[in-house]
Amino acid sequence: MPVAVVTDSTAYLPADLVDRYRLTVVPLIVVLDGAQRREGVDVGPADAAQALRARRVTMSTSRPAPEQFAETYRRLLADGADAVVSVHLSAELSGTVEAARLAAAEAGPRVSVVDSRSTGMGLGFPALAAAATAAGGAGLTEVRRAALDAIDRTSTFFYVDTLEFLRRGGRINAAEALLGTALSVKPILHVADGVIALRDRVRTAGRGLARLVDLAVEAAGTGQVEIGLHHLAVPGRVADLAAELGSRLGPRLRASYVTEAGPVIGAHAGPGLVCVVVHRR
Repeated sequence: MPVAVVTDSTAYLPADLVDRYRLTVVPLIVVLDGAQRREGVDVGPADAAQALRARRVTMSTSRPAPEQFAETYRRLLADGADAVVSVHLSAELSGTVEAARLAAAEAGPRVSVVDSRSTGMGLGFPALAAAATAAGGAGLTEVRRAALDAIDRTSTFFYVDTLEFLRRGGRINAAEALLGTALSVKPILHVADGVIALRDRVRTAGRGLARLVDLAVEAAGTGQVEIGLHHLAVPGRVADLAAELGSRLGPRLRASYVTEAGPVIGAHAGPGLVCVVVHRR
């Protein structure tokens, strides 16, 4: 493969896709009671859900160090890659893109960093598009373009039981968080140009899931789509969502991927998270 593709752990890609497309995944850092752990390596979704429910456990997240990216790029180039395209979660949500760019500046023009302006499979689909293009023998410019094109064709929506975790982490403004709490409503959010924004409000979790389906079908338009689904500690909810989307989209649904969100996103969304990502083919 002339171009190697790198992404980060918040893509929450199924392991078989990571292997099939020969993606390199750099883990973000989760700090549990002062101990640093690597997402997807030393700490997983179950650890996140347990920590978030235990009020005495402190949990925070941080970006990988630039040197971690630098080491990754050096290894891939030394192993025979002509170039590297590195696709990461929104710069508005994390300093991961900045760390990758610092490392890329050291590596030189053979490394190009792409801000997905999203997370979860909103990041995963652009990374897969880049990797599929690279597998066909394309060069750096074409692989980077494939990722950017996929970003433009991807929409991310999610439901959370409370805005409190997003407010604590500074990922949503205090006014929106206060409004949701004051009205005792369940928030539907979306990622708009890299930023998490309130999209809608409903009264119950059931209505929230129904609204997610409506938004996903609307975002799908009339063409063929792939769907990414994430949850944290609510497998029943995501199974119901997957079944309803399959019924509504019918043969236009080319593929559906379900994974549990890891501790980095879980720390900011909380248990009960359900996310749907629509990738228009």
